[in-house]
Amino acid sequence: MRLTVLGANYIGLVVGTGLAEKGHFVTCVDRDETCIRALANGELPLYEPGLEELVVRNAEEERLAFSTDLAQAVADSLMVFLCLETPVAEDGAPDLTGLWGTVEEIGRAITGYRIIVNTCICPVGTAEKIRDTIAGLTPHEFDVVVNPEFIKKGNAIDDFMRPDRVVVGCEDIRVEEIMKELYAPFLRTGKPLLSMDLRSAEMVRLAVNAMLASRISMMNELAQLCEAYGAEINAVRESMAFDSRIGSGYLFPGIGFGGSALPRCLAAMARLGKEKGIDCTLIEAAATVNERHERAFIRRVLEYYGNEIAEKRIAVWGASYKSRTDDVRGAPALNVIDALLDAGAAVAVYDPVALKKLHAIYGDRVTFASKNYDAAERADGLVIVTEWNEFHRPNFERLASLMREKVIFDGRNLYSPKLLAENGFRYFSVGRASV
Repeated sequence: MRLTVLGANYIGLVVGTGLAEKGHFVTCVDRDETCIRALANGELPLYEPGLEELVVRNAEEERLAFSTDLAQAVADSLMVFLCLETPVAEDGAPDLTGLWGTVEEIGRAITGYRIIVNTCICPVGTAEKIRDTIAGLTPHEFDVVVNPEFIKKGNAIDDFMRPDRVVVGCEDIRVEEIMKELYAPFLRTGKPLLSMDLRSAEMVRLAVNAMLASRISMMNELAQLCEAYGAEINAVRESMAFDSRIGSGYLFPGIGFGGSALPRCLAAMARLGKEKGIDCTLIEAAATVNERHERAFIRRVLEYYGNEIAEKRIAVWGASYKSRTDDVRGAPALNVIDALLDAGAAVAVYDPVALKKLHAIYGDRVTFASKNYDAAERADGLVIVTEWNEFHRPNFERLASLMREKVIFDGRNLYSPKLLAENGFRYFSVGRASV
């Protein structure tokens, strides 16, 4: 099957490459000529484990191509996947300007029957507006499908190739059968394809992220209570995880969630409630708790040094909002770094893959280390923000010899307080007694 994927961004590359890997002929289209040239040369504009080798192989085997010509790609394909980024405006509303411009181009480019598949995070009702917009621009028949993605950065290839489920929102049983045929190779282990109406499929994506964000915020509030009363959050978490009604996913306390998807979906769900006069107290609280918890973590760092912070050099391990990605959008590390710089501290940062994007933000205001131990050299404190695997088991003797002051603020609860105490560190984590 010939397919077009509009958007050579993170989602578009994963979706397009995953479909090509299953034997389809896919053209990824983007307006950014520099990006398209780089991709054609096997150079990816982002980091995602395992993606580059798949892109290169499928391009070499001529199943995956890259282009800036939307009209030609749409004319050559039965299915057109919308994988565009939908940025959030200052008031929290999604900015769909790029989406509507692309939809109009699709409407003018259609030369026969097409299936338009929307994977973007959009307000409920967007698919119907896409249908109405295209209908006003073409005499040809087409259908609109909602196909939300549930891939996690850092594990995107596995999530797409071996999904827990595939959600399809459509209005025609024939289109549903085509989508089942498309995804059949991905669901050979018996995972379901869930078919539903357009609006329910749009709501699923928002609801999943809102639920995940709420679990994280709940755990962080429990961590604060544990710390205040001398309880151990890890013991509490383990007990909760064995409860079949709760399970173990997203129960780890920390500095808080970041990225673009969870905050965006919380804002979208709250906005949907306001439009219908529904008070979404719990959904709004998930965002509020997250922001408050992050501020409390940063305040702990600043208050430890007090007025002397301006004389300190602080090392930060981790810049991306989570491990296994170079995405720094909404990353807690940005707020940590900003607070330290505003207080007058010197900041040295290490991240395995995100330093290029971080440099674009801070320039020479921050020292960028090529190794994690280099960042810690002559540091008066170490702040751990991202749970990269290489941070889990450092050489504490070496770390102690490098640092001027042996203090660690652990936003991911990577270490044992007892072990840190044995190595002479002051150690502050989340939901556990400080040592």
